[in-house]
Amino acid sequence: MFRYTLMRLGIFAGCFVVVWGLVYFRVVPRGFGASNGMWMVLLALLVSAPISFVVLRGERDRASVKVAQRVDRMKANLEANRSQEDEAVDEAARAQGQTS
Repeated sequence: MFRYTLMRLGIFAGCFVVVWGLVYFRVVPRGFGASNGMWMVLLALLVSAPISFVVLRGERDRASVKVAQRVDRMKANLEANRSQEDEAVDEAARAQGQTS
């Protein structure tokens, strides 16, 4: 997951540099007043999103498999803990029933 995030940030950074160059050489219009920085960030996000979607498909699939495995492992651990608690409660009830 960390690798996917770094790759996605790298694509964004590359797109931001390209957008900055296009704005600097006035190929793309500048934003209004002080909004130039925000304009470049938004344009870079708009360009990098579809590129990331296509280029990082394999990495995104690998990351989702890892996340799904982690969730399944956590669910199994939670269920094991829950069953241990149930067994402890049942034993306590049996022990209390024998002494009464």
